[in-house]
Amino acid sequence: MKKLKTDRGAKQNKIETKAKYTVALAGNPNVGKSTIFNNLTGMNQHTGNWTGKTVANATGYFEYRGENYQLVDIPGTYSIMSHSEEEEIARNYICFGNPDVTIVVVDATCLERNLNLVLQITEITDNIILCVNLLDEAKKKKITVDLEKLSQILKIPVVGVTARKKKTLNELLKATRKACEHKEKLKTIYQVQYEETIEKVIRELQEILIKQYQIKPELARWIGIKILDGEESIIEEIENQLHIDIGENYSKKNKEGKDDDSNELKTIKKQITEELKEKGITKEIFKEKLVTTMVKNAEEIAKKVCKFENKAYAKRDRKIDKILTSKKYGIPIMILFLLIIFWITLVGANYPSQFLFSVFGNIQEKLIQFATYIHCPEWLSNMLILGVYQTLTWVISVMLPPMAIFFPLFTILEDLGYLPRIAFNMDGFFKKACCSGKQMITMCMGVTKWEIF
Repeated sequence: MKKLKTDRGAKQNKIETKAKYTVALAGNPNVGKSTIFNNLTGMNQHTGNWTGKTVANATGYFEYRGENYQLVDIPGTYSIMSHSEEEEIARNYICFGNPDVTIVVVDATCLERNLNLVLQITEITDNIILCVNLLDEAKKKKITVDLEKLSQILKIPVVGVTARKKKTLNELLKATRKACEHKEKLKTIYQVQYEETIEKVIRELQEILIKQYQIKPELARWIGIKILDGEESIIEEIENQLHIDIGENYSKKNKEGKDDDSNELKTIKKQITEELKEKGITKEIFKEKLVTTMVKNAEEIAKKVCKFENKAYAKRDRKIDKILTSKKYGIPIMILFLLIIFWITLVGANYPSQFLFSVFGNIQEKLIQFATYIHCPEWLSNMLILGVYQTLTWVISVMLPPMAIFFPLFTILEDLGYLPRIAFNMDGFFKKACCSGKQMITMCMGVTKWEIF
């Protein structure tokens, strides 16, 4: 057994050191991204989704047809417009991590919602594979997705899989190999077209960025959009990664020691901003137009490629949403659920805690008797039994039962889809403190830990 583990470790290290291509794995939460990652790399990556659980990129390695690949599982996110830490990590890796190909995983049962992220990524890079997962769930709900038509519209490879069945990933591996080796020359991929006023100013900035900084057209277009969007964290990252002078506080020098020649970009940016304001397009309105256009495009594409035999398949979910996320009942129901969980956790933990105290207490008495029998020095027996053993068993007796109750209960809520609804209910309150509604989940966990102590 030890030899087998050593052989596997040696093989993994060999693949790691000789990885020729880097593949990014992106997607919304709960689309099976981590399942694909685990099946390809053989690693047991945890699939928790609340903030604080996945805030870094998980990396694994796999071999396919003689070539070694590095697979980077970036945090699940609904957008890369930088509203939370996981969105920033995802955006920064896709933009500046330079993966050879980006696989975007989507859920076949709610393609329209997932396409928003896909369209955002197509604005950054042209080497994308769309992986449509959960086809088995879509079949149960009598949803059909025309993968070939979707590929024609987006002009990127589209592969359908059921991630839980490892054999269905073969087509994804073939498409990944072709994309990495550039055997299939991609045409200009689908781009969201905004209204003419916005398209005109984006093209102006795009041309300057290509000419002045030799940036790829797709990335230059995206940077142009972000310059006009004015999101400070994104602009700062673009400046740091690509050395482009966009903000007012940028003072980086080039290698020759001269000022970074970007006056033209800043001048045109100022002119364009003023021009848009004259037409009534402020930063807020500009962002709203971007999001609205993106959502409409996703909706139109989904209508073209998805067929629903049972058009009321989501009717039950919508009815549940109307109650659980309503202004009238949403918060009271949430408070009731959380109170029940906390009550079960704290009151229910008393019984196993008392049992553990009793068991460990009996063992402690036996240990004291044994120490006396072997004439162990009192200072040593006190240190080992009343110090180390007693402290350790008290911690286990107090901490283990509530944790063993609370986390499974929270997992059930996650599987039932109630945690996103809690985040939705609390988002408005938390935004006033410049946070996301998802922070409510970590706050609940923190309250439980405080109550345990």
